Parts: sequence; C-alpha cells; structure tokens
Amino acid sequence: MVEDRLNDGHRIAELLASEVTGHSGELERFAVTGAAQDVEPSPDGAFAYAIDRGDQRVASVFVQPERARVEFERGVDVAADAAREEGLRVRPKAVEPPRTLVFVEDGAQVKWLLPVLRAVASGESTS
Repeated sequence: MVEDRLNDGHRIAELLASEVTGHSGELERFAVTGAAQDVEPSPDGAFAYAIDRGDQRVASVFVQPERARVEFERGVDVAADAAREEGLRVRPKAVEPPRTLVFVEDGAQVKWLLPVLRAVASGESTS
C-alpha cells in the first residue's frame, strides 16, 4: 500500500488559503491578505500571506520546504489550546506580545486548523 502524503509547504499553504476563503460561518470573518506572489519555501519560513479579521491581523502563514507554519498574533492562548486538541504541533514564541506557532505538516492537517480558527474567532475578545 502506498501512503500518499502532501508535505510540500507551499501547497499546504495554498490549501489553507482555499479553506479559509471558501468557508462560511465564523470563518467568513477571515480574509487572506498580503499574499506574496511566487513565494519560495525556506528553512526559516518565507511569508506567504496573512489571515486578517477586519483590519486586525490574526495570523501570518509561512512556508517551509516540508510544512506550513501559522503564527497567531491574536487569540494566542485559545489558538494553542485548540491546536493541541486537534493534534497539531504547537510552540509558543517568546516575543512581546507573545505569539503561538502552529505547524501544519501534512495536507490533511489543513482541516485540523479550521477548528483552531473558529476557536480564535469565538474567543478572540477574551484573549
């Protein structure tokens, strides 16, 4: 049996952008903005686009060769808890203000990030 996994950071970021822009409900409040045309993955992560809600940046998406990294700037505690519940790898970023890094390492995990965005949308005013 062949295992098909999508672990191309650029393609994972594209799938995530499609999911964010293609959903209704709480996700329709989000917009993909500032997309970098022809972004090339880098080991440190190259900026691909932002996920905004109104005029506020919620997260930035970076592409690495084998994954995408979502850096939450708002709802950082809510995002961390929700991402862990979904089985995604999470790491805090010790900057001021603090941020939460969520790693999307497979195309299937893109769907796992949607509940994280919903949780941030629901709990944003409390974090």
